[in-house]
Amino acid sequence: MNSKSPPDTPLLDKVSVPADLRKLPEADLPQLASELRAEMIDAVSQTGGHLGAGLGVVELTVAIHYVFDTPADRLIWDVGHQAYPHKILTGRRDRIRTLRQEGGLSGFTKRDESEYDPFGAAHSSTSISAGLGMAVGRDLKGGRNNVISVIGDGAMSAGMAYEALNNAGALDARLIVILNDNDMSIAPPSGAMSAYLARLASGRTYQGFREFGKKLTSYLGKAADRAITRAVEHARGYVTGGTLFEEMGFFHIGPIDGHNLEHLIPVLKNVRDNAHGPVLIHVVTQKGKGYGPAEAADDKYHGVGKFDVITGAQAKAPANAPAYTKVFAESLIQEAREDDTIVAVTAAMPGGTGLDLFGEAFPKRTFDVGIAEQHAVTFAAGLATEGLKPFAAIYSTFLQRAYDQVVHDVAIQRLPVRFAIDRAGYVGADGATHAGSFDVGYLAMLPGFTVMAAADEAELRHMVRTAVEHGDGPIAFRYPRGNGVGVDMPERGTALAIGKGRIMREGTKVALLSLGTRLADCLTAAEELDAAGLSTTVADARFAKPLDSDMIARLAREHEVLITVEEGSVGGFGSHVLQFLAHEGLLDNGLKVRPLVLPDAFTDQAKPESMYTNAGLDSAGIVRAVFAALGTASRAARA
Repeated sequence: MNSKSPPDTPLLDKVSVPADLRKLPEADLPQLASELRAEMIDAVSQTGGHLGAGLGVVELTVAIHYVFDTPADRLIWDVGHQAYPHKILTGRRDRIRTLRQEGGLSGFTKRDESEYDPFGAAHSSTSISAGLGMAVGRDLKGGRNNVISVIGDGAMSAGMAYEALNNAGALDARLIVILNDNDMSIAPPSGAMSAYLARLASGRTYQGFREFGKKLTSYLGKAADRAITRAVEHARGYVTGGTLFEEMGFFHIGPIDGHNLEHLIPVLKNVRDNAHGPVLIHVVTQKGKGYGPAEAADDKYHGVGKFDVITGAQAKAPANAPAYTKVFAESLIQEAREDDTIVAVTAAMPGGTGLDLFGEAFPKRTFDVGIAEQHAVTFAAGLATEGLKPFAAIYSTFLQRAYDQVVHDVAIQRLPVRFAIDRAGYVGADGATHAGSFDVGYLAMLPGFTVMAAADEAELRHMVRTAVEHGDGPIAFRYPRGNGVGVDMPERGTALAIGKGRIMREGTKVALLSLGTRLADCLTAAEELDAAGLSTTVADARFAKPLDSDMIARLAREHEVLITVEEGSVGGFGSHVLQFLAHEGLLDNGLKVRPLVLPDAFTDQAKPESMYTNAGLDSAGIVRAVFAALGTASRAARA
């Protein structure tokens, strides 16, 4: 969709790896940053991806690689969605237009992609913990390299970041944390004076006095030493900000302008050469910096599809069916108009989960708790104890971060928290880190949990209503990214009978038992099997727990082959079906059972339809599984 020629990048063309960057005169760096920004915009316009965050750290990326000896010095980007400029500067420019494509570069940092990615990421708030581990490992081995963790202000809303800060301060490890404040701007920099103070505080003279003062006060005893040190640092905190970080044992510098290389580079050099313990540098940046449309609407340009560089217009394929996320949001809004005890909780993903729409309708009943999934789950549990009906809308991949809370705070207490699990199954360009592979497995194993999976958008509407009406313990329903299949939609959902599936078509020889949106492929496969002389039944399980034992027993008794199909890992729905069949003796009559699940592997990014084909979960794969179960290998190979 790009409507202009590639940008002119004479300086960037000289830089293949950071060692080349460090050969440039410092005066050339602003121009290099400008070319790097233009290159990133052009590349992402062709591939789609995370745009705003990367544009905001262009100068910071240039400064870090210019000052530090990467990859010997370890650079960890929290989340990694802002690392596109980093990838361009670290030997991957020739592949940057394969970003998030099948066989191409990951949209996040990845250890097996480059030596410049010392830690793989995609979930937030991990960089300080990982960096501290690297710093301690370096010290144990007698190394002297630097470790730099870059973390955004949004990621600082997660408790894990503070756990790591607390530990790092206690260990007094030589670790550099850069807080990239691109949203909250708690303490915006005040121009030249702020930069001067940051250089002064990070310089050799101040650091020398600080270390001398520590030694001097240590002679006065631990109590006096601690009291004097805290008093000095607390007083400095009033001038420069950062009292919280100082209290946790970090030396705080900033805030400074993260787009001003003349401010950034001296501070980074001072920290590199003079820092002894943990240091936190607070830089303030702007999401979307340098690209007008992204600066004007950073929320819309956080993650983008292909777009026109000149106009900023994003290409979107016409939808022939509503998006599952929107169906969930509209269904929940509809139910909330009838029931004022319904509340909604999200962990920093109101737009991704559709709760931005719910929030517009019910602002006082909508709670975005930040990147804090653990807190979100237990917060929802607390709401449930007061008789409210909390819907915790969290991506499958992110709910993993709160598993202990799901078990301990919700399941054991049988609290009726409703989990709306978005991004179930493969998610395409975001790859393995964001795939919703495991939620059926890790939820259906919990006593008292009800677990549903929507086969289409109409079923999702019914499941929202079911969750509203369900008050006996926790309940979850999962649905994929993207659009529905185009079925007729009911005006309002109808509560489903708990643990009851539905027969979609009747046959006599083969039974296909689907959980989730593979149902459409099962129906297509059934037609092909019927044409091949294999009369086929198709059933929609609806529930992974409790199982529809009557329906499954009937399928087992009346068919020669039973294939379970799900968009999840081994240990999920198919495993529960096999457990049931084994204990009921329904495997003793020669029934051929084949569970079809996602491969036992972390699958890299591709188009979802390609991923499901490769996993054998499309209609052709289902047909092959039936022929293989019947021992007709040659027909399986042709299917």
